[in-house]
Amino acid sequence: MTITVQELKQKLDNNEDFVLVDVREQNEFDDYNIGAKLIPLSQFGERVSELDAFKSKEIILHCRSGARSGRAQQYMLANGFENVLNLVGGVLAWREMVGE
Repeated sequence: MTITVQELKQKLDNNEDFVLVDVREQNEFDDYNIGAKLIPLSQFGERVSELDAFKSKEIILHCRSGARSGRAQQYMLANGFENVLNLVGGVLAWREMVGE
């Protein structure tokens, strides 16, 4: 399951209740972030338990382009998370559309 930049922006603008997770590396996050919780894909296996309290909540993952967050999404779905969405195009698409 995926979510578009437009759909994510609308959820953020409406203050909807979901968890936003960035799976890029720390230096990428430091360079530009959209307010997500950082759990780098390189640490995902050991840190995904930080999201256990949100297993039944909507979780939206993003990375630079959507590939790493897609891998994280597959891992989460295989480990009991129910509602995990991947941001299509990642931060690249976000910056192109939102312009921030």
